[in-house]
Amino acid sequence: MKFLLRLPFVGRFILFFYRWKILLSLRMPSHWQAWRWLFVSRETTNFTYELDDLSRAYLVDFIALATNCDVDRVEAYIREIEQDEELRGHILHHLSQHPDRYKSDRSVLYARRVGWYALVRILRPRVVIETGIDKGLGCCVLCAALRRNAAEGDKGHHYGTDINPAAGYLLQAPYKEFGTILYGDSIESLKKIDQPVDLFINDSDHSAEYEAREYEVILPKMSEKGIIVSDNAELADSLHKFSRRHRRQFLFWRETPKAHWFAGAGIGISLPVKQNVGL
Repeated sequence: MKFLLRLPFVGRFILFFYRWKILLSLRMPSHWQAWRWLFVSRETTNFTYELDDLSRAYLVDFIALATNCDVDRVEAYIREIEQDEELRGHILHHLSQHPDRYKSDRSVLYARRVGWYALVRILRPRVVIETGIDKGLGCCVLCAALRRNAAEGDKGHHYGTDINPAAGYLLQAPYKEFGTILYGDSIESLKKIDQPVDLFINDSDHSAEYEAREYEVILPKMSEKGIIVSDNAELADSLHKFSRRHRRQFLFWRETPKAHWFAGAGIGISLPVKQNVGL
């Protein structure tokens, strides 16, 4: 089947009906963004898009509140990744060279991941963990932030986990210098971490039970001011319950995509109570 999908016209024809089924399964309203996506996009999962202007503005204040950072500084960091042409070119190049390029669009859109980037630039973490990396778009975003931190004298490293041995193909030089991929079940990979973790991002199995297990495993390994992030806190309340149980603060921001039928996801943040986690 993969052979057929990779053929220029046959694959496009097959994927059209597959993606049509995605829209029908989600009971999408009949509006032009859905139809445009059906004909123009190639994506079948982990959809990419820009944030609308209001959602982006709210994200700036959300990150500023979570890190006790000035909003102008947060805005500058988000603008930094939006204008990073080296990173954009790197991602486009490796998307276009990969055998699965038939499932990727020829554009680089970060959505809520610009918030991840700002967190790394503000917190200057020594260890960042991201569970569930798919192609590695998030890896590249996080490692780009770590790379800039290192150039400013603050070294850090990213560890991504994924059960799929083919995941993370976008993480290539020069960003690979700042990232390592751990293949296998994320719970087992997390158990082997032997360094204090400053930033933990859950983006793997989003069942409430599995998410909760990840948080419990990583908690003893978190640094004193460590932040825990749920990339899809709109799907499950695991991080919220975890925060209540361990007397941590919980914040949530919901994204709104720009010109896309997808309703968007969100960022949940769990942080130590009454601590200034920003620098």
